[in-house]
Amino acid sequence: MTVVIDVSRQRTSSVYSRSSEQTPPPPYEFHDTYSTAIAMTTPCTLEPKLPSFSRVQDVIPPSSAIVRNSVVSRSRTITPNLSIPHLREALHTLESKMASLLSERELLESRLEQAVRLQSPIQRLPDELLSAIFEIGVLEREEENSLLLSNMMLVCRNWRGVAVNTPVLWSRIAAGTHHSIERVRLKLERSKSVPLHVFVDFSPRMEYGSVATESLVYAMDLLRPSIWRWKTFHLTVPNRPQAHASLARCRERAPLLEVLSVRVCHSMQEDYFSNPLPLLFDGRTPRLRRCSFTSFNFNWDLGLVSRLRILKLGGYWNSAAPSLDTLLEVLRACPQLEELALRNMSDVDLESYSVSKPSLFDHEGPPGPLVRVSDTKTVQLPYLAKISFYYCGNLRTRTILGLLSFPALERIELCFLDNVSPLIEHLQRQSLTRLPLRHLRIESCFFNELRLIRLLRRLPSLTSLEFVDMEDVSSNLLKSVSHPAVSQTWICPKLTHVGLEGCTALDWESLRSFVESRLPAQSRAFSPPRTALNTSTSNTPQPKFASSASAFATHASILSRIPVTPPTNGTLASLGIPHRLDSLDLTRCHQISKEMVQWLRMYVAEVKCETVKGFWGETALS
Repeated sequence: MTVVIDVSRQRTSSVYSRSSEQTPPPPYEFHDTYSTAIAMTTPCTLEPKLPSFSRVQDVIPPSSAIVRNSVVSRSRTITPNLSIPHLREALHTLESKMASLLSERELLESRLEQAVRLQSPIQRLPDELLSAIFEIGVLEREEENSLLLSNMMLVCRNWRGVAVNTPVLWSRIAAGTHHSIERVRLKLERSKSVPLHVFVDFSPRMEYGSVATESLVYAMDLLRPSIWRWKTFHLTVPNRPQAHASLARCRERAPLLEVLSVRVCHSMQEDYFSNPLPLLFDGRTPRLRRCSFTSFNFNWDLGLVSRLRILKLGGYWNSAAPSLDTLLEVLRACPQLEELALRNMSDVDLESYSVSKPSLFDHEGPPGPLVRVSDTKTVQLPYLAKISFYYCGNLRTRTILGLLSFPALERIELCFLDNVSPLIEHLQRQSLTRLPLRHLRIESCFFNELRLIRLLRRLPSLTSLEFVDMEDVSSNLLKSVSHPAVSQTWICPKLTHVGLEGCTALDWESLRSFVESRLPAQSRAFSPPRTALNTSTSNTPQPKFASSASAFATHASILSRIPVTPPTNGTLASLGIPHRLDSLDLTRCHQISKEMVQWLRMYVAEVKCETVKGFWGETALS
């Protein structure tokens, strides 16, 4: 038998195998082309000599055999060209192309996102305007809000850059027990040269334990170089020695300082320091306008507290309490004072003073001792608008208030002062000249009711009257301000807010009479505001409605003196007609039931009362 050998095929395979050992594998496309070419040319080049067959089945094999032979022949042809290195190289090539395409896609997506963001109005704002918006959002809050500033810096790189380069955003510096020293350094660096608002809070807390003096001194040493930039300074420490150690480092000038607050938490402790406190800020605080001292002895330096607008003193007990002469000297050094607050002070020691002139005594009771001061001249405070006396001694308050002249006073608070009748009498004498008082608050005191009514007659501009835990406030007081005599005018016609918290001596009839007397002539529940008067001059008769919703008002004729037709010109205040009540506080008034409160809410816009819980815990009365 003759064997035909395909020399070209054998030569090609030998050449390819030799060349594959010397050259790297071809790319993936070459494998496909080369395999296809071989598959297409193989049937044409191979022409084996077939033997003779006697049957047709021997000549023509079945189709399965043809397919199997063709697959075997093709696999034999392609297998040498699709080896493992070639396939791995082809996969690596595809993966590199896919990676490059994915990177290009991400770049295009980022460019698209940036182009879309640039179309937003917030992205077109200039940095100066964006910085101003940040200042409004951060600095409008009273305390430091680091979370808001941190969230703004996390929005994007541009916002972070604007926030970092805006020194005003870093002008509030808080150092204390739960504040980081590193953040203090960061804010001092980023604030550059803008005025600072410094808060040093080392108040004792149970979760942090005792406060170490070393940490307090370290924080003050860190803040000391920036004293010339301080605009406000608030210091809170546990005791007086720590306050002395902190403020002993404040010797540089403070030309921008406007607010100074020092608070000692343990004010009842009798702890002293040996060395006297040096002159604070070298006595150079030309812009200081507000001081608040709690149990802190600053040697009562008049140079520090002069030219003040607001002065608050509190927490001075026993020997640490200032004398009357000292307080009067401080007040004389502040002719432009607008607010005065004395809180939590021991009363004057009578053994160290003598009796003063009897013109300030309580005339109805036995003459009590009133202390004598070195200078009895009246202290003129023409700009004083607010006074607050809170548990500072009845004798101290009577003496100071008796020597003050306050023609611009608008608000006064008398709290925990025992008998305030002499104070009410002095207010009445001041009202003979000029007293534009608008708010009066008396808490936990007792007084003469007739004297208070006389004072209220002299206060036509009073808009707010508050009584807290007052047993002397009876129904007679409400009746006197409900409907005056025929020959007299209304008492406090502008009164819109009344507080009766804890006043349990009032009855329902007097309270209802007081509320109904303040209703307008043609009132319904929640009628239009009092400013919306009918100013038309037409003679069309107006419909008459009932002025109250109860039979009590009809029989008592409380509203009979109010004209039915509103005035054509002018306001209610010019005619002496009382204003309608806007708010009424009946907290802890247990004699007022739920039905009474519901009735009051038909005619008073805001009625406050104690919340009562139902059987299932729901709010039954609020």
